Amino acid sequence: MKASKSIRAGVWCLAGGAVLWLADPSVRAMDGVEGVTAVSAKVSKDYVRTKLPDGSFQPEAYAFGEGGKWPGEISDETIDKLHFIDVATVIAVPLAIQKYVPAKDPNKTKLLIMVYWGTTAVPPPTSTSVAYDNLSIIQNKIAQSQGLAKAMAAAANAGQGNTHYHPSDPNVGISDSQMDELTSAISLLNMENEDRDRTDFKNALMLGYDSPGLIGTEEGKYVRGTAFSIDRDDLYAEIEENRYFVVLMAYDFQVLWKQKKHKLLWETRFSISERRNQFDKALPVMARYASQYFGQPSHGLVRTRVPEGTVDIKEPTLIELLSDPKK
Repeated sequence: MKASKSIRAGVWCLAGGAVLWLADPSVRAMDGVEGVTAVSAKVSKDYVRTKLPDGSFQPEAYAFGEGGKWPGEISDETIDKLHFIDVATVIAVPLAIQKYVPAKDPNKTKLLIMVYWGTTAVPPPTSTSVAYDNLSIIQNKIAQSQGLAKAMAAAANAGQGNTHYHPSDPNVGISDSQMDELTSAISLLNMENEDRDRTDFKNALMLGYDSPGLIGTEEGKYVRGTAFSIDRDDLYAEIEENRYFVVLMAYDFQVLWKQKKHKLLWETRFSISERRNQFDKALPVMARYASQYFGQPSHGLVRTRVPEGTVDIKEPTLIELLSDPKK
């Protein structure tokens, strides 16, 4: 197998049936990246990093695995043009900062880090909702019918010397057909809201936004519309925008290789808003921030605004082609 010119990664990767070892991963974080970087990280109780006498972590050897790309709803060249090896190249840099090193020998490899990336699909804005528009239309019709009926009844009562008219029937002026339309409109809106909730919850799980327990939960429904809903509303505002994301799932390589069993040791999920950003520029920035939680728990969702600055590292070079560890 020949090394492609597109291969740029500081790690050996399980891809295409071969294992590639490359060095000096390169990434350049450019200006123009903005928004909130969100990170959620979990660690298995079986995974504990060893510290050296100087307080730093003992290096751990890893290999990358291609988890796959989650396609967005719109064409986006800044992410569509990238392949697994391009994404792995960038992530290898902050991994190295946290003492996760590329493994040359499969027998000494501790972790298989699966890489997933993509753009979330979000529900359409309420302003474009057909169900919402239908409900507004029938509500306006009903309001006009009620207003006319009340005005006519008030005028009739005034002619009889009664200037204080208060109808006993709250549905005065509403026809049966209008009530049917209202019921139908409410049902359609409820169905649309349920679809929105399912999409929101799916994205929350993907991005780690379920950690605070305010999306898709009874607590989230309870605080909605109250003085305590600020945090909930902020989370919903973020996940109802398209977000670029990366998910790293680190498995015990030796257990997977030798016993064919999946033992998840840690996972880190990080994302940033797609709006006003480009994935190829945002990836190194959010990965660098998220790296402090590689193999470490975040204890919930951590969100911070992107700091200003750039990162510039040398170009990569191909070192050697290793044998496939599965053989």
